[in-house]
Amino acid sequence: MRPIFKNREYLRPSYTPEELPHRGEQIHQLARILVAPLRGETPSNLFIYGKTGTGKTASVKHVSKELERVADRAPRRVEVVYLNCEVVNTQYRILATLANIFLEKLEKRYSAGYVSSLGFPESVPMTGWPTDEVYRCFFRALDHDPQLAVIVLDEIDRLVLKSGDKVLYNLTRMNSDLMKAKVSIVGISNDLNFMSYLGPRVRSSLSEEELVFPPYNALQLKDILEQRAGMSYIDGVLGNGVISLCAAHAAREHGDARRALDLLRIAGELAERDGVETVTVAHVRRGFEKMEQDKMVEVVRTLPSQSKLVLLSVVLLTERNSHKIVTGDVYSAYHKLCRQVGLDVLTQRRVSDLISELDMLGIINAQIISKGRYGRTKEITLNISPIQARAAVQEEHPFGSVEALSLPRQLTFA
Repeated sequence: MRPIFKNREYLRPSYTPEELPHRGEQIHQLARILVAPLRGETPSNLFIYGKTGTGKTASVKHVSKELERVADRAPRRVEVVYLNCEVVNTQYRILATLANIFLEKLEKRYSAGYVSSLGFPESVPMTGWPTDEVYRCFFRALDHDPQLAVIVLDEIDRLVLKSGDKVLYNLTRMNSDLMKAKVSIVGISNDLNFMSYLGPRVRSSLSEEELVFPPYNALQLKDILEQRAGMSYIDGVLGNGVISLCAAHAAREHGDARRALDLLRIAGELAERDGVETVTVAHVRRGFEKMEQDKMVEVVRTLPSQSKLVLLSVVLLTERNSHKIVTGDVYSAYHKLCRQVGLDVLTQRRVSDLISELDMLGIINAQIISKGRYGRTKEITLNISPIQARAAVQEEHPFGSVEALSLPRQLTFA
């Protein structure tokens, strides 16, 4: 059997292509702002908005790579540092990571032992130092040479929601104290309301320039997929309509190119698993269902404990009952689970609210049914596999020990 993929890595979000279709205008604006170092100027701080998969990070990395490539023409060295604030998400970790990056650059630029000879530590630990000391170490390492540091903070909203905006305030105010070096901040966020989380001092200094990335439409997504498909798949293995269907699904998901590329890759992997030589629209449909299930599992993992317990009640009833599940059944099961795992029991009204929230998230379907003079109730069905839901709910053991978690399997409901 002939292979399907040439190189599936070109379909992963981590790959940044040489050309970014339909992002020429945004790349031009980015370049206009970040080209200032080539003229000996400090670029403005820049803030970039846009939904997931609209090319923000890829465009910034593309322009950064070009900037570093031609930086030898600039009056001062240009260093672009990329940090993902989903991973490095506290003030201490941001400053310690930056300090270590610039200490390492100093060591490479001069000679082994040079950093120690200046009185610097070999590296800054990720915990344990006073934050002010970490900041001073980063400041001194940065200001040792004439250079411009472009610090890209991706998912910047995660940092601010977890740790506040003090680190941004410090970074955006550094230039008034630096003697040789300069700093420019590029913040990237999926949250269009991000600026409202910041204090007025940070807001005024961070948003000197703003750039919004609009979602891709279906035709633009089709162009992106065709470009990557040519790099990733053996010629002739993609059946009619595969790329168009992937693009259409992603266009409905707010124009998310990352999701479109994932879907195209997963469809190919399903065809590979089936032992066939052609990827068809049936593989795309199966891939879409798999992605929806995976997305729901991730949502379930992040639910609060009480919501997880309500969902677990629905799962248990689904596994044990063939008849339709209604709100009263769920509350009865939930009440017994609370008693067994030692959680406080919420009121029936509050549990009904949690059922509505699970419905809004798409994890369950709760349809209101009228029972005439007996009032109304919600008829509930799961939109996720019971096995997947149970595994996601119990993954981090939010209700106590593993032994306690296994008890619901023996529950019986009247």
